[in-house]
Formats: sequence, structure tokens, C-alpha cells
Amino acid sequence: MKVVVVESPAKAKTINKYLGRDYEVLASFGHVRDLPPKDGSVDPDADFRMIWELEDRGAKRISEIAKAIRGAEKLILATDPDREGEAISWHLVEALNEKRALKGLPVERVTFNAITKDAVASALRAPREIDQALVDAYLARRALDYLVGFNLSPVLWRKLPGSRSAGRVQSVALRLVCDREREIESFVAREYWSLVATLATKDNAIFDARLVGADGRKITRLDIGKGEEAEAFKRDLELATFSVASVEAKPAKRHPQPPFTTSTLQQEASRKLGMAPAQTMRVAQRLYEGAEIGGETVGLITYMRTDGVDMAPEAIAATRRAIGREFGDQYVPDVPRRYQTKAKNAQEAHEAVRPTDMGRRPKDVARFLEPEQARLYELIWLRTMASQMESALLERTTVDIAAKVGPRTLDLRATGQVVKFDGFLAVYQEGRDDEEDEEGGRLPPMTAGDPLRRERITASQHFTEPPPRYSEASLVKRMEELGIGRPSTYASILQVLKDREYVAIEKKRLVAQDKGRIVTAFLESFFRRYVEYDFTAALEEQLDRVSAAEVDWKELLRDFWRDFSAAIAGTKELRTGEVLDALNDYLAPHIFPDRGDGVDPRACPSCGTGTLSLKLGKFGSFVGCSNYPECRYTRQLAAPGPDGEAGAEGGQPGVKVLGRDPVTTLDVTLRDGRFGPFVQLGEAQGDAKPKRASLPKGMSPSAVDLERALALLSLPREVARHPETGEPILAGIGRFGPYVQHGKTYASLGRDDDVLEIGQNRAIDLIVAKETGTGGGRRGGGDPGRALGEDPESGKAIVVKAGRYGPYVTDGTTNATLPKSMEAEAISLEDAAALLKAKRASGGGGKTKKAGGKSATRKAPAKKAAARKAEAEADGESAPKKAATAKTATKKASASKKASPGAKAAPKKAVAAKKAAAS
Repeated sequence: MKVVVVESPAKAKTINKYLGRDYEVLASFGHVRDLPPKDGSVDPDADFRMIWELEDRGAKRISEIAKAIRGAEKLILATDPDREGEAISWHLVEALNEKRALKGLPVERVTFNAITKDAVASALRAPREIDQALVDAYLARRALDYLVGFNLSPVLWRKLPGSRSAGRVQSVALRLVCDREREIESFVAREYWSLVATLATKDNAIFDARLVGADGRKITRLDIGKGEEAEAFKRDLELATFSVASVEAKPAKRHPQPPFTTSTLQQEASRKLGMAPAQTMRVAQRLYEGAEIGGETVGLITYMRTDGVDMAPEAIAATRRAIGREFGDQYVPDVPRRYQTKAKNAQEAHEAVRPTDMGRRPKDVARFLEPEQARLYELIWLRTMASQMESALLERTTVDIAAKVGPRTLDLRATGQVVKFDGFLAVYQEGRDDEEDEEGGRLPPMTAGDPLRRERITASQHFTEPPPRYSEASLVKRMEELGIGRPSTYASILQVLKDREYVAIEKKRLVAQDKGRIVTAFLESFFRRYVEYDFTAALEEQLDRVSAAEVDWKELLRDFWRDFSAAIAGTKELRTGEVLDALNDYLAPHIFPDRGDGVDPRACPSCGTGTLSLKLGKFGSFVGCSNYPECRYTRQLAAPGPDGEAGAEGGQPGVKVLGRDPVTTLDVTLRDGRFGPFVQLGEAQGDAKPKRASLPKGMSPSAVDLERALALLSLPREVARHPETGEPILAGIGRFGPYVQHGKTYASLGRDDDVLEIGQNRAIDLIVAKETGTGGGRRGGGDPGRALGEDPESGKAIVVKAGRYGPYVTDGTTNATLPKSMEAEAISLEDAAALLKAKRASGGGGKTKKAGGKSATRKAPAKKAAARKAEAEADGESAPKKAATAKTATKKASASKKASPGAKAAPKKAVAAKKAAAS
């Protein structure tokens, strides 16, 4: 028996079918070991010794693999063909050696770029050893990220209350977004004018021509800067006689783009499908792992984390055959196209992202896939087809026109473009983030010397515009251009920035939030080298050299740590005043913009003598007066507009007046609270509290205007009447988020539901589902989840849900938390069934039975709760001390005893909780 280990159960199930009885295929569920989130996991004083721990899930996987290899012929590690996959294989071997399970058993490493029978068989015929250079590059990256995160983040927490954390690459990506915001703020619009003559040929064909010169001098786009100049040109053109000076028609070619890399796939999926990079990678992972088509499970695309742009010869030949079959031989070029990667050291996988079989047309496989999978597969299929098709043939025509008025000659030009042969454009055209004017369409036939008739002359005023904010696609493209990050990291970098609320997405653009801008300002002021684009790109190149066995990984760490530790030490004596002075200067265009009225933008508008400055409060940053407490003027960071509405004299930090309620005439304000932003109507009057409403999760404070605030304050609102009782169904926001309610029945809104927009049909569906028992969760308002199908063993329906401590799968009896390597949106029925099976085998489950026969949900042990807090602390969230956790557990146990006289075991449970938290 030969034992094969892959990452996911879905992948294991498919490969097991290919290999047959002589093989046993197991899943590791991703990484089995990790650096514990605490000080000392990477020790620079011990030559960067790294301490790895088996997670609970990882320990189970290692035990299963150790049991399987007893008496086995060999162990075959078939994890993904990239740096991360190599690291997983290395961790498996290390963990098995620590368990003394290998005992001389031969270990082979195999990689395949696609999950197909031929690809797997070919890989097994060419085994190799684990590539230690790739592992060293992984170790160096993990060590660098740990050293930056665990040393720089505490500096942020001390100096900038409210900050989450800083990351080695995330901070540089955040700087890109913040720098673009500064460009926009400092941009000064410039006026310019364009003149267009609408002309007619002798055959009465109409076309437009632009003014491009006068009296032998060229006129560029910004040369006409005043309306008076434009009017003078317009008067002359209205009196001029027009004729064709020359006509030039040139053939041109447009060549197709290469097939997808990870980066270009993320960019195009964002532009054309509206998918975020993280979503794109989840869906691509499922396409790679395969779908059941015609009774066979087969991978639909090649590995999706790659820098490579070329395809295997057999794939190119298959694509050319598909082109001829679908479009005709004229669309197949004489010579196959070969592409070369632009990356200096393509480290991930080698081949481009492409379908495993070009004969599987999108329309043929769509019925076997979920809608988003079908859309992404079609995008990959079309791009692959286009990459091997004939070039498009164009004809670009330029007509120069002379306009004579007295002794003066004005020059105009008309341009047109015609597609003579569409070639690859019949299939695919690459999207753009910021559309520009294309050349005009076909021009009417003209020859030199032909007279032209003036129809009208138009002078138009324009203003230059600031550079656009980054979309997710354009930020990925920019990071790739600068050499920041690598294909496997782009999606996670963007997700971290959004999760930490450093950026928000508004109208599909990334907008830097105040929290993110302050972090960037601090890092640029005191750790400038480590957020420099060139420094980060150079470090990435060094890591690539490690993976090519050209540089020793520990030598790289020593060089980095020497300077970085000195920079950290230099901030220990940094005073708050120095930090605020630096931030005031850096953020001045944002928080103290020049209003153009000659008044000092930092002068306090309330007392007139104080100076406005950035302040760091318990709930975040705000602007306050230097004369505090005599002057209590405060406002949000964003400077007030002409009406001053962003600031509230005498108000609390983080208060923005949105307007007045038309019914009560009270002020409606947006505020920062302990538990997040909220809107409030009026102020407290004695013991009477003002009406408040929290912002739903995902709603950016910058997107809240008066209308939206009043809608939130109107909650709960009636959205429907129950079809049986006739009683109202209400929509509102509670402690656990948005919900709908009928009497004592509550149902939580799904991720895609908007509490302000939900209609009666959806509300009734949620309530009826809850009342009939097809829903679930706390207070009758849990997430109904996404149905995956029936468990092949038990026949019960499996659902994936969003739980309090993360996503999990359940069959109604057993619950299994999803490991970090799995996403709720991407998990398949096979993966879910495997998780539940493992949970049942370990004796765990989501529910237990009391002696009285009543069902009770099992509470998470105190030790697991402490681990979750440690994990939160590692991500930049402050965690209470362990003693506090034990104290809370003791209080809960005591309360449980008082509430239930028969619960004699409560004191013992409290002691156990205290011991667990202290361990």
C-alpha cells in the first residue's frame, strides 16, 4: 500500500478514484503546524530559531497519517506545486519525524499542475525530494512577517490607540492607497478648452475634426487655457473655408494577451465579473479541485497560483484545434503563440491558468457548476482561446484638414479606426480600470483637396481631473508592477486591509479610512524605510533568490533584523507630542486643508486663539483645540466643508452633524462609540436617552448621509404581515446584527440582505423557515446557512453556517468548525462530510443530551476561549489577561448555580475553567 497526502478532502477523493486500490489518499486540510501567536516563536538571539506547534486539527491529521503509513510501502506527498505546497509537505515530514512515525519509510514529493488522471499518473512517474530552497524561502517569509508584526504592532498600540496592527507587505499596500488619497487632496484642477468642427463631405457624410494647430504651431490638449482664447478660435473657424489637406490610411495589428496568471485573473475577474480577489481565488480553487461531470470528478482548470504565462505543448495544440472547430481555420495563426513571463523569478507554478480540457466548453459544463464557478470558468476558457488566436487586423485613418481665414491657416485632424478582421476580438477583449477615449470609428471616403462644408463649431470647457482611486484590480496591477508581494499573497493582503478597516470599498474603489491614514502617517514618519516601495520590492527579490538557493535565508534575516530592531528601539523614548507633531504635518492636506481665504486652517474656529491638533482618544483619533479644557471644540479628522457641518463645537470626539430631522428638528449625528459607529437623534435630556442606531456590519461611516441615518433611526420598521397570523413582521438591528421578527421569533438576515431594503417576500421566507425548523441559531435568529447536500453516510442535510467563533458545518446533530485553510463560500459537500466524519470519530459534536433528555448546546472550553483570545491578540486586538478570563468563567459558573439550584457541579466547573485558562 502506498499512502498519498494532499491538502483537501475533495482533492483526495478525486485522486483516490484515479489511483485505485494500491493507494490510500489522505487530506492534511492545509497546514498542520503554525507559529504560536506569542513572543518568542521566532528568536533572533537563538539564530532565528522557530517554534512550531501542532494545532488540534493538525495533531489529528498527523495521527491519521501515522496510522496509515504503518506497514506502507512509501509515503507520497502531493501537495500543491507552489512554495506554500512545498512548505506543507515539509511540515508533514517534520511532524511525522517528531512522532517517530516514518522509521526509514521512503518519502517522495510529486507535483501536478492539474487534477486529471493523466496529470496525476505522469507526476507519480517523476518523484523528487522536497525542495529545501523553496522551504527556506517560506521560512524566511514567515520569520520576517512574524518579526515585523510582533515588534511593530505593539509600537502602534502604544503610540496610536485604536490601531489594529501592521504587516510587512500590507503596510506598503496601504501606503499605496493612502498616497493616492494625498494625490487627490493636493490636486489642483486646471482649466482647458477644446474646439471641434463638425464637417460634411461633398457627399454629405458628417464627421468631427479637432483643432490641433494654428499658424504652424501645434496645439496640445491643455494649450487653450482661457475661454477668451477659445472664443477667438471659434470666431475664426466660423469664418474659415475648409478643405482636406491629406489622407493617410495605415494597417495595424492588435495582438492577444497571454493566458491568465494569478494577478491577471484577479484583475479581469474584478473588472468583468465584479469579484473581489479573495472570492476569485476561492472559486478558482474549487474549479481546480474539480466537479463531477458525466459520472467522473475531474479538475476543470490548472493550478491557479502562478506567475507563468506559457502553456504545455499539448494544451496549445488542443486550443488551436478548438479554435478551428469553433471559428474556422482563418482564426488559427500559422505558428503557435509562445509567451514568456515578465516576472524576474517566477516562483509559484510554471504554467498559466487554463482549462484542463479545451473541449469542455463553458455552455456544456455550466449545468454542473454553481453560477459564479461557471462565470469564472467561461472567463478562463475565453482568455485561453483568445491567447492562441490570430491577431486582429485594423486600419487607422488620419485626415488632416486646413481651415483658411484670411492670411491665417488653422489645422484640424480627424482620426478613425476600422476592424478589417476581428481575430481574437471575436472572443475576448481585455478590460480597463480607467477607460480612455478610443479612436473614432470609420471616416467617410475623402481625398486630398476635397472641399468640406462647415456644419457647426463647438468650444467646450474642461478641467483636468485627479488620478482615480485604486480599484482592487488596479491595486493588484500596481503591486505587481512594483514587485510588492507575490501572486499567492495579493488576495489576502487586500482582505486584511478591509478586515482591519484601514480601507473601505465605495463605488468599487478603495478609499483610505482615517484609521489607515494615521497608521501610514506614523510608519512613514518613523519607519519610512520599511514602507518604501523599492525596499519592499528588493526584499521580495532577495526572498526569490533564497528560493533559487542563491542566498542563505538566515543571513537575509540577520541583515534585516540588525536595522529593524534598531528602528524599533529608537521609538521607545518617543513622546506623544512628537508623534502628534509628525502626524499633523503629514496629514495636513487631509485634516487642515487650505481654504483659500487667508485664514490659518489650524486656527480654532471656536475660541479663535487656540491651535487645532490631532488628538488620540480611547475610541480613536479626532481634532481638538490646544486650549482644552477651556475650549472644548472637537471634530472628526476630515475637515469641515463650507457649512462647517463636519465639526461640532463643544461636541464629543468623533461627532459629525448630518443635518436636522424634518419632524423633530433635532440634530442627527454620526458618532464613534465603544462598539462601533452609530447615528443619534438629538442629545440626552436628563435621564432620557436619545434615540440611537448602530451601523450594520459592512456599512462604511463615510457612506452614511442624513437620509440613510433617518432610515436607521426609524428601525425597527414593519416590512410585511405574517401570512397566517396577520401580525406584523419587523426588521431591525439588535445585539447580534440585523434581524426580522414575528412575535417572539427572530431570524438573522443573511450576508447579502440589507436591513433597510429587505422586502416582504424575503422577510416572510426567513420567518417561515425559522418557525418550521429549517432555520437555526441563537434566539431563533441564527444564520440559516448554505445547503451543501446530503451526507453520503447519514443521509442528513449538511449546511455551512456563520457561527460566533467562525464558520462551521452541521448536519443538525454534529458541528465541525472550518479550519483556517477553508472558506465558507468555497467548501464542498465532500469536504464538509469529511470534517463531520472526523468530528464524530473523535467523539466531538455540536450537541449533547442531558439526563432529562433535553438538548443543550455544548459550551466552548475555557482553554479554547483563551486560545481564541491569543489569536485575536496576534492579529492586533487587545486580549484580556488570562486571569480575567478565569474570573469571568468563575462568575458565569456562580451565576449558573444561582439560577439552577440543582446544578451542584457549578463550583467544580469554575475551578476547571480557572485551571484551563491559567494553563
